[in-house]
Amino acid sequence: MARKPKGRDISGWLVVDKPAGLTSTAVVNKVKWALDAKKAGHAGTLDPEATGVLAIALGEATKTVPYITDALKAYRFTVRLGQATNTDDAEGEVTDESDARPTDAQIKDALGAFLGEIMQVPPRFSAVKIDGERAYKRARDGEDFEVAARPLWVEEIVLADRPDPDHAVIEMTCGKGGYVRSVARDLGRALGCFGHVVTLRRTWSGPFDAEDGVSMETIEALARGPDLDVHLRPLEEGLADLPMVAATPEGVARLKNGNPGMVIASGVEYGEECWAAEDGRAIAVGRYKAGELHPSRVFNR
Repeated sequence: MARKPKGRDISGWLVVDKPAGLTSTAVVNKVKWALDAKKAGHAGTLDPEATGVLAIALGEATKTVPYITDALKAYRFTVRLGQATNTDDAEGEVTDESDARPTDAQIKDALGAFLGEIMQVPPRFSAVKIDGERAYKRARDGEDFEVAARPLWVEEIVLADRPDPDHAVIEMTCGKGGYVRSVARDLGRALGCFGHVVTLRRTWSGPFDAEDGVSMETIEALARGPDLDVHLRPLEEGLADLPMVAATPEGVARLKNGNPGMVIASGVEYGEECWAAEDGRAIAVGRYKAGELHPSRVFNR
């Protein structure tokens, strides 16, 4: 018989303002320990040197992770112009250099090519899989390989600041799967001067803002005590981008058992994905069809 996971049955979100120097997995493990939670996961990896929003889902909220992963996210990052590195960030070795420095106007003009649906090649030092193996492992082993381009939706990308000729601060809002390092690399190439990321901060992700995030110092200070629970956000916040429908009393019983249940909906299209609530509390996520929600995920709380 499989052993039951240890810890508390708690569900919700803890929004962390991740500091530089920690992996996303390390933050998840620390939060899970600090809250003595049975289950935890994150919505969208941040590179170890990146900072900002890392949304940690606990318990039943892990079922809503895909909706945060799929949501728009915003980044503010600094590009070092004039140098390319093998990792596309400041942690790597410089591979190319240029004395050319673009004007602000040239940068703004080049950014236009990064708007909308673009094709992006992830960095060679990334977690994408190449024939079943992580790209970063192949890169560390010195292998010669190609990383396939993949689509990325960029909602907005602007030049936010130009502190000096060697640096440009960029703000970008994009969909899932975006590599800011690739944007810096490709922008440098487009400008004919090379480029790589030196600082990166995720300012918001879906409904979660970095300024509302909990610091690791606070998590450490409140660990294993009741005061940390105060910082938990409701599971329902992970469903902010989906419409809500109200389950009828009969529908509640059926939905909790994983069956289609009657709901009261307004402005929801046939087949649209939404979530059913009982007094504002999420019961299930599914597709709306002819007055019923057909559940794909049921929350057991």
